[in-house]
Parts: sequence; structure tokens; C-alpha cells
Amino acid sequence: MGRIIVHLHGKPSDKKMSGLIDEYSQRLKSKVRIEIHSVKLSNDEYFSKIPESAILLDEGGEMMPSLEFSERFMKWGIATDDTHLAIGPADGFPKGHGRQSISLSPMTFPHELATVLLIEQLYRSYEISRGSAYHRV
Repeated sequence: MGRIIVHLHGKPSDKKMSGLIDEYSQRLKSKVRIEIHSVKLSNDEYFSKIPESAILLDEGGEMMPSLEFSERFMKWGIATDDTHLAIGPADGFPKGHGRQSISLSPMTFPHELATVLLIEQLYRSYEISRGSAYHRV
């Protein structure tokens, strides 16, 4: 069974954001793992450390509602390979990277806030798959 691995460029420095990331990560500990890459890596070095199959979180990526994202989450959970999701560095990923990407919003967010949004959506997807009342339609 595949796991979801979320790649971050550097450890979140904002304590409130870090606390929210930890909170949702604990709720998902058997499903999602956070992998923190050194902030000392240049943007290009960080990009090269992310698996080529990784899905990048990018403002120009595919947008979808939570229910569709949840369907993908369920597929990732039963896949034999791990699914890698990567939050970009503060300056974003290289333009024209050619990799699959999804967007949390057409708006731009600080990468720490984008991480909170992604982890919450992963948790929401998990709860949708369980049929809980967390997600209200």
C-alpha cells in the first residue's frame, strides 16, 4: 500500500503554522509522511531531490474541488507506489518544469500556509473516505 509523502523546502519557522502542520500530520500519521529538505538547498537543488514522479503544488496547476481531490487521495492510498507531493520553495518551482501539478487556489500563498492547506485537504480527504461528518457538503 502506497504512502503519501509531502516534501517541504525547509522546516516551517512560523510556530502557529508549524503547530497546524503537526496537528493534521498526527491525525494522518499512518497515511502521510512529511519529508523536510534543508532550507540551505538552492531552489534547483531542492527541485532535483524531489522524485520525478512527484506532483508539484503550483498556482498554475490543475484545480479541483475537495471531493475530486479525495478520490485521488483514495487512489494514492491503494497504489503500490508512494505518491509524492511537493510544496515549492518561497520563489516557486522553475517555470516550464513539465511535471504534473495541482493548485490549491489561483491565489498565491506563502509556502508554510500552502503546506497547512495541503495537509488539511489530505485530512479532509481521509475523513471523506471514512464517511465522517468532518466534510459537510
